[in-house]
Amino acid sequence: MPDVSSPLAYRDAYAKLSRIAAELESGEADLDRVLPLLEEAKAAYAACHERIEAVRAVLTGSWGAEVAGADADEDSPEQESSEQEDPDDARDDPY
Repeated sequence: MPDVSSPLAYRDAYAKLSRIAAELESGEADLDRVLPLLEEAKAAYAACHERIEAVRAVLTGSWGAEVAGADADEDSPEQESSEQEDPDDARDDPY
């Protein structure tokens, strides 16, 4: 029975999922072993998903605001207007 007292590290949970998938795909798993494998996989998947969501929350939280601000600066109207034709460039055009 899996130890539910301490959460799995992402790498351990991912390795467990890979091992279970390989065993199930091989066709070698005894039918009596399939249900326990699926329960173990469900717990490992939940651990991976929890860690991914925690990282996503950080990125869309405090870091997300900083990144969004940087993206907004790149697409700002001031920059777009500076990318338009420069009047000094018009002097170089003979037409």
